Amino acid sequence: MANVRTLQRSFGGGEVTPEFFGRIDDVKYQTGLATCRNFIVLPHGPITNRPGLEFVREVKDSTKKTRLIPFTFDVDQTFVIELGAGYFRFHALGATLLDGGVPYEITNPYAESDLFDIHYVQSADVLTLVHPNHAPRELRRLGALSWALTTISFASSLAAPTGVSASASGGTGTTYRYVITAVGEQSLDESPVSASASCSGDLFATDAYNTITWSAVTGAQRYRVYKQSNGLYGYIGQTDGVTFKDDNIAANIGITPPEPSNPFDSANNYPGAVTYFEQRRCFAGTLNKPQNIWMTRSGTESNLSYSIPSQDDDAIGFRVAAREASAIRHMVPLTSLVLLTSAVEWRVSTINSDAITPSTVSVRPQSYIGASNAQPVIVNNNLIYAAARGGHVRELAYNWQASGYVTGDLSLRAPHLFDGLTIADITYAKSPQPVAWFASSSGKLLGLTYVPEQQIGAWHQHDTAGDIESVCCIPEGHEDALYVVVRRDIDGSSVRYVERMRPRAFDALEDCFYVDSGLTYEGAPADEISGLDHLEGETVSILADGAVHPKRVVTGGSITLEVEASKVHVGLPITADAKTLPLAIELREGGFGQGRQKNVNKVWLRVYRSSGIFVGPSETALTEAKQRTTEPYGTPPSLKSEEVPVVITPSWGDGGQIVVRQTDPLPLTIASMSLEVAIGG
Repeated sequence: MANVRTLQRSFGGGEVTPEFFGRIDDVKYQTGLATCRNFIVLPHGPITNRPGLEFVREVKDSTKKTRLIPFTFDVDQTFVIELGAGYFRFHALGATLLDGGVPYEITNPYAESDLFDIHYVQSADVLTLVHPNHAPRELRRLGALSWALTTISFASSLAAPTGVSASASGGTGTTYRYVITAVGEQSLDESPVSASASCSGDLFATDAYNTITWSAVTGAQRYRVYKQSNGLYGYIGQTDGVTFKDDNIAANIGITPPEPSNPFDSANNYPGAVTYFEQRRCFAGTLNKPQNIWMTRSGTESNLSYSIPSQDDDAIGFRVAAREASAIRHMVPLTSLVLLTSAVEWRVSTINSDAITPSTVSVRPQSYIGASNAQPVIVNNNLIYAAARGGHVRELAYNWQASGYVTGDLSLRAPHLFDGLTIADITYAKSPQPVAWFASSSGKLLGLTYVPEQQIGAWHQHDTAGDIESVCCIPEGHEDALYVVVRRDIDGSSVRYVERMRPRAFDALEDCFYVDSGLTYEGAPADEISGLDHLEGETVSILADGAVHPKRVVTGGSITLEVEASKVHVGLPITADAKTLPLAIELREGGFGQGRQKNVNKVWLRVYRSSGIFVGPSETALTEAKQRTTEPYGTPPSLKSEEVPVVITPSWGDGGQIVVRQTDPLPLTIASMSLEVAIGG
């Protein structure tokens, strides 16, 4: 039979499971890959090999797991927090925050076993941290080298007024009792009540009045005065001074002083979930009350006081009535507040009101899947989280037809990356590509190129010489930088490094960074590169002034080059593989070529700014694409942005699959692939 040509114009389906190889009817089959290793799927279809991981610093104690969490004040002030057993350290722009030449750090009470169960939320310079075994705390940035971790006080920031006294101007026979509260800026915070003061008089007498006085409170803008009526103290007025005249004002017992409350005052009563929603800080999931939620007074951070009868701005507390006593693990603010438990996804909304108040709370189940303890991420208005069981990754999004939130399995076509495993950590990078990153218990870094409004969801897997244990993204410049904690075996020892994925954008070939745990030398031409102690005994890849240099073994923390170079990238080698799916070709005989032997004779790769390309029918039979044409001797081959033909080693088989590999520290972007295939009987 004559040869046929095929064209794969997109790789937007990402990697799919071998169990999917029979689904040639699925649209993802036309754009999918059997292997997408150390390649990133771009939203518009091409694949590009991932940039390298730049070495930042070894963690404080490599014998213990360490977690990374983001601290983002705004897009210009961001840090990665190294959360270790008993300490915090801080990193930004690929460097560590130093104080006197040593890493700046502060202490924390958390053990290694606590780290990945800590949940957090940030507001400006305050990061709230919760764990069911520890009192909730705030990490505050007070200055560049001044950070503080404090236990949250769930009370008003204002002290109760003192020195309260009352005096009557006329009449006798009736005892009047008063209490005072201090009110903060914008009337958002109200102090506990003062001690009561009383006087005897008769306010029904002509020109009679009572005078109440008290001492000023620091931070108070005004003071509210309450008078006892029928056993309750009711509101009678307010003033910005420290005296008040009551000339028989009727007490409004519909407005009473706040009642203080602190449900998190002892062991087993510490929350495990936290977020912000509708101007309230919300807590949930204690060991004693796993399905309860507490929301602060509107506009306050930690005031959980309430009034009798309740007011709209009071603190809110309620229990989710459910069939199972599954603890609330996460609270996520979307258009509604979404609760994720170990068995159910809930939606907290309002009844007969636009704002959430103590009397308008409504809780409705949305699905019955459940979430793991890995903190979820928000993408646009969608929620990505790890399922409680099975290890899969799911999305939760609002569906107008269902009038609620609907969940779906994002791992449906790639279960081989998740079955029997768990997701330890999740983060999301918005730029330059929208990719959700996952630290898998397999030690691999999993990426999901995710654009929900375009129905794009493509998986790609990434490995390195070690295990990825934690991931974190923060804005840095015009891109979101991915930081990871990697456990590596170096020179006979197990170490853990903080590393940062370098931006892929480059102006010249010598700027390309495609090595892991790498460092860059830039300066006067040199043939000895030192400062590589963290890679002692390892075989490293080298890019010297844009040219691939033969690999070297790090000895004594340094390597020696064959020629001097002024810009050198050194690090662990990266192998990037892209393997196509078994061919499905429409033939006159039908059957889409299934059950027929196939041999790929020639491959045309449409590449963009690429170099160092190897192609073949398998990982062990690769042919290098010859790229050097008119470049001067002694200079590296130019990057190609064209269709590159490669005649490969012939190999008959039932799949007709092709492997494209990049082992050099060079860029490779594949836009499309065309094959010339011989079809046998």
